[in-house]
Amino acid sequence: MNATPLLKLIYDRKHIAKGDIEASVELRITYNYKQKYIATGVKVKKRQWHDGTIINHPAAAQLNVTLQKIIRNTQEVINDMLDEGRVDIFSIPERVKRKQAGVMSFLEFCGRRSKERQHNLSKDSRERYDRFMRFFLQWGGIESFSDVNEGSIIAFDEWLEKKGMKPYSKWNNYHRFLNSFIIDAVREGLMTRNPYMHVRIKKEKSTGGIGKYLSPEEFKTIKDVELATESLRRVRDVFVFQTFTCMSYTDLAAFRAKNIQEVKGMKVYIGQRAKTSHTFIIPLLQEALDILQKYHNKLPIISNVKYNEYLKVVAQAAGIDKPISSHWARHTGATLLLNEGGLDMKIVAKILGHSTTRITEQVYAKLLDETVVDAMKEYESKLMTIR
Repeated sequence: MNATPLLKLIYDRKHIAKGDIEASVELRITYNYKQKYIATGVKVKKRQWHDGTIINHPAAAQLNVTLQKIIRNTQEVINDMLDEGRVDIFSIPERVKRKQAGVMSFLEFCGRRSKERQHNLSKDSRERYDRFMRFFLQWGGIESFSDVNEGSIIAFDEWLEKKGMKPYSKWNNYHRFLNSFIIDAVREGLMTRNPYMHVRIKKEKSTGGIGKYLSPEEFKTIKDVELATESLRRVRDVFVFQTFTCMSYTDLAAFRAKNIQEVKGMKVYIGQRAKTSHTFIIPLLQEALDILQKYHNKLPIISNVKYNEYLKVVAQAAGIDKPISSHWARHTGATLLLNEGGLDMKIVAKILGHSTTRITEQVYAKLLDETVVDAMKEYESKLMTIR
């Protein structure tokens, strides 16, 4: 079995060359015990072919350049397929044909644009693009620009649903990327219209992550649960630290202990949100400092994808039936500050790195409403004791 397709120029495969009768030169592709031939359009006599090269022909130099160009184009197509994670030698001739004509498919356009957008992005953001391309290629419902229509968008949505994905996940992780590539293609004149304008894809937008937080009791269970492996214990420690600091994963990954200062006898971490560039100031509680000390001021950060996978295992070990992820830590920390700590909204906004309290209020308004209800219930119970 070949690791990669093998290329070789083949002359007179049908054995018709004789005297002045010309025969074709073809490019043979061999992969996984299968073969496919690409026509080169070059025909020469038997005496004009020697060991893969045209000789004794008036246009030998030009014809050899043509053959080498076809080989190069074919190798580029193969390299693209290897990057895509799927090699189909029977679709290579059509893709080579488009490359020679200067035309690319929509699939190739997405692959190229995905690589361009990943430049200078964080590892987590690059993985999001890679994940989209893997799923898009696995689905295989769109190849050319003409395939991009309302029907194919709906088919893609239905396929994602069969994979068990919820509306928010479907849109945020897959449709959003596809829609952005289509918008780019329209802007570049490769397409005339965006079918997303005529198809309603249910997004079920997240309400700022509300509902994606742990109760104080659940958080304590996570902190105290016995875990089987060191890897899971490291993940749990990072999650606890993240909760006590309300950091996003990106800011957590950028954490540097050198940014810790002492203010009025308390250690505080001063950073800048990667998402908004707004400065945040986080007083470090003793439990957060203990975790830092445990890892010698260098947190055991792993990729966000792996981090989220391990967190679900941690939650399962703690008997918590919630699909927790890294962002749950930020929301859990904020709700603890607001509900349990009773901190002022302006202080919490500063810790979260929000530019204004308006953003904090929009995100946590529902939680504040619940806090009011809880406070009134507690007040009512106190009234009952004095009646």
